[in-house]
Amino acid sequence: GQVLELLRGMQRGSEERKGLLSRLCWALQNQETQQKFVRLEGSIRTLVGLFTSSLADIQMEAARCLHKLSHSSDPKVAEACLPVTSYLLTYLLGHSVEFTELCLYTLGNLVVESKAVRKQLLSQGIIPVVASCIQSPHEAVLEGLGYVLSQLLQAKEAPTDIIPLILDSALPQHMLRLVCSGLKSGMGTAVEFAWSLHYIVCSHTANTVLLSLGAVPALTSFLLDLASEIQDAPEGLELLVCPVLRCLGNLLAEEMGCEVQIRDERLLIALFLIMEHFLQEHPFIVQEGLWLLNNLTADEPFYCSALLSLDLLPAVLQLLECSQMATVLALTVLCNTVVRDPAHWQQPHWQLALPRLLPILMLPDPEAVGQSLELLHLLFLHCPEAAADFIRQGGHRALERHRSTPALQERAQALLDM
Repeated sequence: GQVLELLRGMQRGSEERKGLLSRLCWALQNQETQQKFVRLEGSIRTLVGLFTSSLADIQMEAARCLHKLSHSSDPKVAEACLPVTSYLLTYLLGHSVEFTELCLYTLGNLVVESKAVRKQLLSQGIIPVVASCIQSPHEAVLEGLGYVLSQLLQAKEAPTDIIPLILDSALPQHMLRLVCSGLKSGMGTAVEFAWSLHYIVCSHTANTVLLSLGAVPALTSFLLDLASEIQDAPEGLELLVCPVLRCLGNLLAEEMGCEVQIRDERLLIALFLIMEHFLQEHPFIVQEGLWLLNNLTADEPFYCSALLSLDLLPAVLQLLECSQMATVLALTVLCNTVVRDPAHWQQPHWQLALPRLLPILMLPDPEAVGQSLELLHLLFLHCPEAAADFIRQGGHRALERHRSTPALQERAQALLDM
């Protein structure tokens, strides 16, 4: 009843419209009220009328009401807001920063819940509008734009309907620029655009475009800068580092020809500085770093040799205990280096590694054990004295345990035979 009263008061055009809008805005924080409001006859029409008012304070209050509605997780509420999308887009160009920011977050919220809203916004030209705002000098506007894009790019239809439009615009190079300047200027903006880039890379539809824009060298030099300032790292830096590591790792995994673009051993040192910095408080960053390291060493002898000659083996071994996923990735990196540069694995390298592998063989985790068996197989093949040392350390008992595990028995037996 209260909402109906507020609506009637606004429709009568009483003097008190701003006060009524403020009360409505407060009421619309409630999910049920949102659903009731959009079902009332003429409710959205009235709100759109006030949103397009020539009085700035009325317009602002109406924008706040729409923003509250956009938070609803009910697609029907989002679809009730379809009549307002064209105005939201129009107002992105040349209004006050606070008003533009509200419009952006309202758009970002609306696209999450409804394919109909996304479809309408695409036909109304949301991508060209975002592209024309991307050089805004205002941090708040840029962060809002990043939010809209990162929400759009998570839609199921993004690879077919959204990413091609982004690639046809000037957005990709600006996205890269904003990610890579995240340390100097806006971190929030860089985080939104880094996730947006990550969603584009994961779609496998755009990587040639990103590579031709120099994404790999740009993200690499960003990580080098970051590592050099890691001691004074700003709060929340892990939120930016995570998608950047992912983007670079996935670009390298995708494009076999592209690791040629970077042969820089400083990247390895930077990566270990970053992983060490986040190890205690944000161990998930270690996983992301190891995923990148795995893709650097998988096809590139340069990085395998550099890892060993820079004496980074102890650092990799230290990460074996970080988490289940990190254990498997760190072992995979070690396997890559033995395959690509076996000569480097003579003493003392294998002597450092063996004592770390024995406890892993005792774990109840078949994936980690399987990867250890793979590494031992490669070590025994290339460094026969490692096998004798392994047996001296009680390794055969560890292998015996796995002769009855169906997934591991063949590899355990093969090692025992070696």
